[in-house]
Amino acid sequence: MKPSETLHRTAAVPGAGGPDVLLRGQNISRRWGGLLALDKVSLALARGSVHAVIGTNGAGKSTLINILSGEIEPSGGRVELMGQDVTGWTQPRRARAGLGRSYQRNTIYPSFSVLENCRLAAQASTQKPWLFWQEAQRCEASLQAAREAAGRSGLAPLLDRTAGLLSHGQKRQLEIAMCLATAPDVLLLDEPLAGMGAEETERMLALLAELRPGHAILLVEHDMDAIFRIADCITVMVNGCVIATDTPQAVRSNPLVQAAYLGEEH
Repeated sequence: MKPSETLHRTAAVPGAGGPDVLLRGQNISRRWGGLLALDKVSLALARGSVHAVIGTNGAGKSTLINILSGEIEPSGGRVELMGQDVTGWTQPRRARAGLGRSYQRNTIYPSFSVLENCRLAAQASTQKPWLFWQEAQRCEASLQAAREAAGRSGLAPLLDRTAGLLSHGQKRQLEIAMCLATAPDVLLLDEPLAGMGAEETERMLALLAELRPGHAILLVEHDMDAIFRIADCITVMVNGCVIATDTPQAVRSNPLVQAAYLGEEH
């Protein structure tokens, strides 16, 4: 695939609605003392689409993804997962209900194998305390989920490799594999391309394109070339506010976005 090519995408529907919306944030606000980090931010993630959130440092992107995942509570607004109000739910409960996320920094277990990392993620999402006599390492359901997730992420040949010995790009793939092992419908991916070279970026974009049909994907990323290739819809944030939510083509030509973020070269 040539760098200039656009990965196949479905038709974008800004502010997606309808029955395929899996995760929705409505008028989400967050205050830290006197600082308003998010000011009534709304967005919707539909199955079969990649929704990118962009903005400069301090725009509120990380705060937004942390609220959507359940790590922090909003000061106002509402979060819906599969049409259900989950605003008061903890992160583990949201994860068990079908929400997976990755982080800016690697959160793998470096001394464990690729398979063990994925197995632990799968096991955490399907805990069976009543089977206390069964060795966790022999839980066939968790092992099968782990193998499938690693395979989908392109890591099948590396199941026995110690995670800490993987390349940077492979570690990011492993993080997504660990998400997939929990069988999520929604993926919140925080800068999955950070620190990647061109070849690793291509592999990750191909993986996201493969995952798109069965998932709703929120992508927070600074690589604008990659964003315009993979995203179906882009939300642009400045100082905690949304200044645009539209198709990549419309965002690219939006004068407000150009002035606030993209610059003339885009």
